[in-house]
Amino acid sequence: MANQPESIYDLTVKDANGVNVDLSIYKGKVLLVVNVASKCGLTNSNYSELNQLYAKYKAQGLEILAFPCNQFGDEEPGSNKQILEFVCTRFKSEFPVFDKIEVNGENAAPIYKFLKSGKRGIFGDDIQWNFAKFLVGRDGQAVGRYYPTTSPLTIERCAETCGIDSRQGPLVIRLTRSDQNALDLILVLKDLGLH
Repeated sequence: MANQPESIYDLTVKDANGVNVDLSIYKGKVLLVVNVASKCGLTNSNYSELNQLYAKYKAQGLEILAFPCNQFGDEEPGSNKQILEFVCTRFKSEFPVFDKIEVNGENAAPIYKFLKSGKRGIFGDDIQWNFAKFLVGRDGQAVGRYYPTTSPLTIERCAETCGIDSRQGPLVIRLTRSDQNALDLILVLKDLGLH
């Protein structure tokens, strides 16, 4: 049996075009990992809010990783190509969409095995439905697990604990020294002009 990865960055997944993606490319970023579906009653609200969240916080290091899954009510039956077309055409989503996977059972993708082992659910470890969400801190560890009915916008407050600043206005980046003399240096970069 393979060793459990130490962080999400130790994993490799396939994108929707079948290309391997080493998740270490996201090292140091805050990740919101979501199992998505095109024909679910939660599709419109979740994709709309995920787009809002991504537009607002991508510059601060938030990445949304969408994993299509057809395990719940046959609500993601299309091919990867059809799913990409749907997401990019209907919702104009700019965050990455990955290969269709399973999130539960024997064939659950390693990323979901890792996430579920780090943040167990109150009704068991299995994902309950489409649009379950995991918040992953900059250290590559799951710091939050949210149920399908949780609005992506409510997760915004939780992302603050990972270094995403939800205040309106200038982009704020906090650089913190790791030693005991903790010195916070706050750089305020105006109007996304970064000056």
